[in-house]
Amino acid sequence: MRPILLLTSGLLAAAAVAVVQSASTRPLVVRQHVPDGGIQPQAVVDERGTVHVIYFRGDPAHGDVFYAKSTDDGVTFSAQIRVNHEAGSAIATGSVRGPHLALGRNHRVHVAWDGSDAVRPKEAPDKTPLLYTRLDDSGTGFEPERNVIQSAFGIDGGTLTADREGHVYVVWHASPPGERGEEHRRAWVARSSDDGKTFGAERAASDPATGACGCCAVGAFTDSRSTGYLLYRSASETVNRDMYLLMSHDAGEHFAGALVHRWKIGACVMSTEAFAEGPSGVYTAWETEGQVYFSRVDQETGRASNAVEAPGSSRGRKHPALAVNRDGDVLFAWTEGTGWNKGGAAAWQIFDGAGHSKGNIGHAESVPVWGLVTAYAMRDGRFAVMY
Repeated sequence: MRPILLLTSGLLAAAAVAVVQSASTRPLVVRQHVPDGGIQPQAVVDERGTVHVIYFRGDPAHGDVFYAKSTDDGVTFSAQIRVNHEAGSAIATGSVRGPHLALGRNHRVHVAWDGSDAVRPKEAPDKTPLLYTRLDDSGTGFEPERNVIQSAFGIDGGTLTADREGHVYVVWHASPPGERGEEHRRAWVARSSDDGKTFGAERAASDPATGACGCCAVGAFTDSRSTGYLLYRSASETVNRDMYLLMSHDAGEHFAGALVHRWKIGACVMSTEAFAEGPSGVYTAWETEGQVYFSRVDQETGRASNAVEAPGSSRGRKHPALAVNRDGDVLFAWTEGTGWNKGGAAAWQIFDGAGHSKGNIGHAESVPVWGLVTAYAMRDGRFAVMY
């Protein structure tokens, strides 16, 4: 591989540090740093090719969320907009509790995050809020954030997704009111059918028998057919930390689930998940035993089979990210060596739609403490990895 282009900064440049090309059958991969020195980026590209990015900045225990966008595939980004109105109301500690981004109808931006101890009025210690906001009608700022939890407190793993029909789903896991313990935790969904203007009371989506890993994230996604997906880690009998994938064909009214991958370990592994969609289908990714995997999802049955693991013998792999380009190729990215209060490296591999690797593994140092990677496909078929 040889570098062929160095991207320069713009208004708020992503500070891309290299563009790497391998064989002619493999798209280019652009390495980018998070705008403004932030961490935990989340990137989504809309149908027009605009890249929307959110990221965290500040004290990991009580920082802020920022939004920027790019119309030139990430060469330059717009001036930042702070998402949260209440300063310091977001948290990044643990890498599983940062902000999440979704695009809904008419490309409206929706954001959710676990509230920090700086949120006022301050609730009881076991009533951490899950805060939600959306870009306002002018597109120049965000509405004041609000807590969507009504009864299922004890949150972790807060996230969200949205579809093109005006539905927004804010998701988290917590024990039902009056219960405690990971074995009782369930995935909860608060739904909106008016583009996030209002939300109904949360409803449990997961099987109560599986529990939910107490400090692991939940993955949420809505595909182009408005089918909803949830991916979460169980905690039954404390040691069964298996991955389950849930699917809904009726705007979140009902979810049906299936086991994806088993892992027996008596610890909370602080894992995250990823989804992406492209012409080759819907894909999801997760971690098991220090390795990361991805799989195509059957959009009719909701089953993820024929899991593909990241190549190489390295372990300590976490926090996967996915992107699919116009040709159906899949970029699979992850972190290596990250842990509690510890940074590490980013790595990635491109696969074709059938799960066969293309070219060599890419690698970059300097993923910061509590950092994650995100990935997106460019209009010309190249990929970007941001960390």
